[in-house]
Amino acid sequence: MIEVQHLTKRYGRVTAVQDVSFRVERGEILGFLGPNGAGKTTTMRILTGYMPATSGKAVVAGFDVFDQPIEAKRRTGYLPETPPLYPDMTVREYLLFVASLKGVPGKERRARVDQAMTKTRVADMAERHCAKLSKGYRQRVGLAQAILHNPDVLILDEPTAGLDPKQIIETRQLIKELAGTHTIILSTHILPEVAQTCQRVVIINHGHVVAVDTPDNLTARLRGSETLYVQVDAAGADATPALAAVPGVTRVAASGSAGQTAGYEVESARGEDVRRALARTVVERGWGLLELRPMRMSLEEIFLHLTTEEEQKEPAEAAHA
Repeated sequence: MIEVQHLTKRYGRVTAVQDVSFRVERGEILGFLGPNGAGKTTTMRILTGYMPATSGKAVVAGFDVFDQPIEAKRRTGYLPETPPLYPDMTVREYLLFVASLKGVPGKERRARVDQAMTKTRVADMAERHCAKLSKGYRQRVGLAQAILHNPDVLILDEPTAGLDPKQIIETRQLIKELAGTHTIILSTHILPEVAQTCQRVVIINHGHVVAVDTPDNLTARLRGSETLYVQVDAAGADATPALAAVPGVTRVAASGSAGQTAGYEVESARGEDVRRALARTVVERGWGLLELRPMRMSLEEIFLHLTTEEEQKEPAEAAHA
């Protein structure tokens, strides 16, 4: 549904986006993650036809955004970082105006506007001028204009910026509901946003992609091993030797204790499932198995690992140049 190939954007000597490639499948929510200034907004603007790329190719809903820009735009809904509202219009007037610009048939416009306002929970502000809206409501009206024409693709740049916690939860839920019928790219530097909303992640840093995968796969890839957390009631005994003796276990590390209970991080080779053997060992020893669960790197850890690694590479590459 969205395909980006070797996209590069230069401003004079400054390269904002460098050789970016990724693909988004139909109905998928892709998180576009990176620190401020990483190149997220530039990539979004290229995908929506707002600006041309220096080189590379971008296809949206089967149409090349450079060779067939009108057809690509007809199938795209865009929420920029700052929603493009007209302050002198009421919310309803603004959405009706946008609906006409986007080619929504006249007889359907009012119904589409009402539907979009209901979905984004701004119907109670329909007659209020956009200039008098709070930042949170401005953001939601921006999302309403993006979905008015029922586009195949939604490109959302920081969609929850400025929203209060309740509005953030509602917006995330709306985005999840839109998936399936819409293909969505969600740009953000807020890590929980990606973890709670997106099925796959593209991490971008200094203008180029450093990872494309699911959060779970990134965790496994970066750890290089499977890690389980095991908590046992061993009557105060050290369970480390017994757990380390389980076939497939490569490392055991203590992870806190309280009274007779103790926690352990147990690593095994990637692809090895040692849960049954661990449970059997604990039970055979007469200990209580209180907890046995997989450990995952948080998205924060993944993000810091990849972006820090990339920053360390750059000086090294410059030294060899």
